[in-house]
Amino acid sequence: MRAARLIKMVLLLQSRPSMTAAELARELEVSERTVTRDAQALSEAGVPVYADRGRAGGYRLVGGYRTRLTGLHRGEAEALFLSGVPGALREMGLEDAASAARLKVSAALLPSLRDAPRTAAQRFHLDAPNWFQEPRTPELLPAVAEAVWDDRRITARYLRHEREVERELEPYGLVLKAGVWYLAARVPRAGSFRTYRIDRFTGVAPLAETFARDEEFDLPGFWAAQAERFARSIWRSEAVVRLTAEGVRRLPHVVDPLAAREALAAAGEADAEGRLTVTLPVESEEVAHTQLTALGPEAEVLAPEGLRERFGRDARRLAALYGAERAAGG
Repeated sequence: MRAARLIKMVLLLQSRPSMTAAELARELEVSERTVTRDAQALSEAGVPVYADRGRAGGYRLVGGYRTRLTGLHRGEAEALFLSGVPGALREMGLEDAASAARLKVSAALLPSLRDAPRTAAQRFHLDAPNWFQEPRTPELLPAVAEAVWDDRRITARYLRHEREVERELEPYGLVLKAGVWYLAARVPRAGSFRTYRIDRFTGVAPLAETFARDEEFDLPGFWAAQAERFARSIWRSEAVVRLTAEGVRRLPHVVDPLAAREALAAAGEADAEGRLTVTLPVESEEVAHTQLTALGPEAEVLAPEGLRERFGRDARRLAALYGAERAAGG
């Protein structure tokens, strides 16, 4: 324990010009007296730790005692500190390892690049979950993440259509999408790759054997293909919609972007009133009604007839509601 703390102390001092005893105590989670003893131990071991006395004093390293990564330029150094997603690392149980890695890299950077972690953090932050949703960390995520890192086969039990199923899997990669964790895994028995929602896992057991990873497997490419395949698989109907220019602009924000993109690409020219008629793939009339309601008067549903009738009933209810208010106000 103490050896790890002494190493961390050296790395902290390498990453900054100097640190007070209070700052070191806070970072190392020890008392200032322990910091003093550790500094003395490092000095006796040959590490040139120098103590500046006085109110503005502190500890620093002298004699150029540091390892430098001379091959990095500023852009690369800042990009390096954008690669971690603190929340995701914490959920996978890797926060301590990531923190130690960032500290080691900070300590090894040239002095001219030492502010790269701060400048990157001030400019970019990734907040993965959706708005208005409380993110939930799957209880079994750390166990799955460990198997992914170790290329270790697992036996996973998960809920499939309200029924518990057990599979042996080769866990290739993790994806965090809008606050939901997914596992990309190869099923040895089937010889194919599949995607699993980790919050549906009810049990994960690591096996003794590891697996030989297919080096040609591309996780981002696999996920993009799976996401598109899933989107297309739920399109079971179509809606013909007449849009204003504002409706065209807002359409990708209220329906599946892929569906909007394909519908707009296949549309013809706008009519004399400037409205564009599109044929939009949708999951169902119910889902289309919920989504297209967000466009309000910027969209007129032409077909199917059942969906048009839904919007007709909505329009009459709105007219009655706001008409009644106007009569009361008059």
